[in-house]
Amino acid sequence: MPVWRFMDLCLTHPLYGYYIGRDPLGREGDFITAPEVSQMFGELLGLWAASVWKAMGTPDRVRLIELGPGRGTLMMDALRAIRVVPPFHAACQVHLVEINSVLRDKQRAALHDAANVQWHDTIDEVPDGPSIIFANEYFDVLPVHQMVREETGWHERVIEIGPGGRLAFGTAAEPTPHFDLLVPPLVRAAPVGAVFEWRAPAEAMKLARRVRDFGGAALVIDYGHTRSDAGDTFQAIARHSFTDPLRAPGRADVTAHVDFEALSLAAQDAGARVHGPVEQGAFLRRLGIETRAATLMSKAAPQVAEDIADGLKRLTDSGTGGMGSLFKVLGISHPAITELAGLSDDPAPADPSIAGRSDVQ
Repeated sequence: MPVWRFMDLCLTHPLYGYYIGRDPLGREGDFITAPEVSQMFGELLGLWAASVWKAMGTPDRVRLIELGPGRGTLMMDALRAIRVVPPFHAACQVHLVEINSVLRDKQRAALHDAANVQWHDTIDEVPDGPSIIFANEYFDVLPVHQMVREETGWHERVIEIGPGGRLAFGTAAEPTPHFDLLVPPLVRAAPVGAVFEWRAPAEAMKLARRVRDFGGAALVIDYGHTRSDAGDTFQAIARHSFTDPLRAPGRADVTAHVDFEALSLAAQDAGARVHGPVEQGAFLRRLGIETRAATLMSKAAPQVAEDIADGLKRLTDSGTGGMGSLFKVLGISHPAITELAGLSDDPAPADPSIAGRSDVQ
C-alpha cells in the first residue's frame, strides 16, 4: 500500500490507530509538545488571538478553534491569559477538534471552568462564523505521499512484505503519469533515488476558506521546512526516541515534516492572505516571551524559576533539543488583515499584552 495509506491506518484506524485510544503526551508518553513545555506558550497564543480579534473589528462572537488540542493545555493557558481582555473572553466560543476519547476526557478536565466548549471530529463540523484557529503540531500527522525518482520517472513509494515476512519500503511498478510536471522547481533536478513528499492541500484550504469567508486567522505551528525540496522525513517516535516506522504499526507516533511553502500556496490558492513563515523562536520573542519569563521568574521559588528558564530555552533555542528553528509558524488570514502579531519584523502589539503582567498566574 502507499505510504500515505499506511500512515493513515497507523494513526487513525478505529481499533488499532495510535491516536484513537491513548494519551501519547508527557514524560510517561512518547513525546512532549510546546504547551506541555511551558505555560508561556499558550499564554502568548492567547495574546496573539486577542490581537487578531482586535484586527477583525472586535466581533461580538468568535469561534476559538484548536485542531488536535492534546490534553487541553494550550487552550487552558490561552483562556487564562485572555481573561485580562474581558470583552474578547466573553466573545469566545471554544471548539476543539479531537478524535481521541481519552484526550477528550483530559481536555474536559483541563477546561472544566470554561463555558461554551464544544467538541468535533473534524473542522467541517464547527459552525460557520468569524474564527481564530490554532493548529499546533497538527499538519505533521496528516498522511504524506512519498515519491521516488527512478530512471523511468516518479514512482509512488509503498509499504510491502519484504524478506522474512517483515514490512519493507518499495516502489510502485509504474511511474505516476506526468508527475514530473507537478514537482516544485527545486525538485526537478533531483537525482535518481531522491524522495519527494507531498500532502493533499485539503486541510490547509479548509482553514483558508473559513477565515476568507467569515473573517479571522489561523496559526499553524509545526516542524518542517520553508521551501519545497526533496528529502525523506518519514519517521516514528516512541518513548521520546526515534524508532523504525515499520516496526510496530499503531504503537508509535508516525509523522513527516511539514512543507510550509506548499501549505502557503494552498492557502493563497483558496483566497486567504499568508503571513510568514517565521521560526518559532523569533515568533515567541516578538510576542514577548522573554519579558513574560522574567515576570514569572521574579516571583517564583528557585527550582520553579529554573524550570521557567529551561522552558524558555527549549521553546526558543536553535541548539540540540531546542524548538526555536526546527519549528516554523505560519499565519493564514482574511485578506483584509494585513499584519499578524509575531509574523512580521515589527514587534507584537503592546495592547492587549499579558507579557509583563503579574496578575496572570
